[in-house]
Amino acid sequence: MQIIEKLRYIGFLYPIKKTIFALLIFTLNMATYKKKGYKPKDKKEQEALKMQSTTAEVFNTLDESASKSEQWIEKNSKPLFYGLVVVIALILSFLGYNKFIVEPQEEAASNELAFPRKYFNEAGLASGDDIDSLLQLGLEGADNKYGFLDISTQFSGTKSANIANYYAGVSYLKLKEYEKAIEYLSKFDSDDEILGPTAIGAIGDAFADIDQSEDALDYYEKAANKKNNEFTTPLFLFKAGKLALSLNKFSKAEKLFTQIKENYSTTEIGRNIDKYIYSAKYAQ
Repeated sequence: MQIIEKLRYIGFLYPIKKTIFALLIFTLNMATYKKKGYKPKDKKEQEALKMQSTTAEVFNTLDESASKSEQWIEKNSKPLFYGLVVVIALILSFLGYNKFIVEPQEEAASNELAFPRKYFNEAGLASGDDIDSLLQLGLEGADNKYGFLDISTQFSGTKSANIANYYAGVSYLKLKEYEKAIEYLSKFDSDDEILGPTAIGAIGDAFADIDQSEDALDYYEKAANKKNNEFTTPLFLFKAGKLALSLNKFSKAEKLFTQIKENYSTTEIGRNIDKYIYSAKYAQ
């Protein structure tokens, strides 16, 4: 058993001895290399010594860099700690603000929006004086419930307040209160494929109804370029083209109508666009 234990001990020490031996050889070689007047025997030995020297320099550089980094961290430990505390506090504040303020407010605004939206939808199905009455209820609210105007101000910054601005703007447009329609529609912002262009085009309609044709033309073009689809794009290109014709901007009108022919010829507007192109072309 003693012999086996000795063999195990020798086996355990062998890698360590091998490493120590290698380091001794490296040190002796470096000492030999640094001796004044020493010349390597051949090219192979020169390359080996050069590699050893380079390796030693790399280790020295790494040691120096690590030492400097440790010194810098030790020197600036307090500012680093306080900075980390500030960053963590900001992150926690942001998460807390979203969790306990933004999310409940979004939910409350969404619940409030259901009431005036019901009147807005009913107005779309009504006729005569009932339309105006229902639109007013949607705008101002009733039975201690918020209308679109209240939601826009009381829940400012929420998604529901943004949508309330859209409904308020369209309601005022239908009530022929064009200045207010422009005001609320201008507050609305959306990247929705249909809703975004429709809101911008509605501002164009409001300007057209108060005879501010240049502004209307500008908004129709913005609406056409907001999103590329087969519903809103040809619709507002067509409105812009007709308005350009009325302003005697025949070249512009032809260009707008031609866009419809080239890109939306299969739509309902596109199938009948040739006569408008001819009208603009020969009017010139």
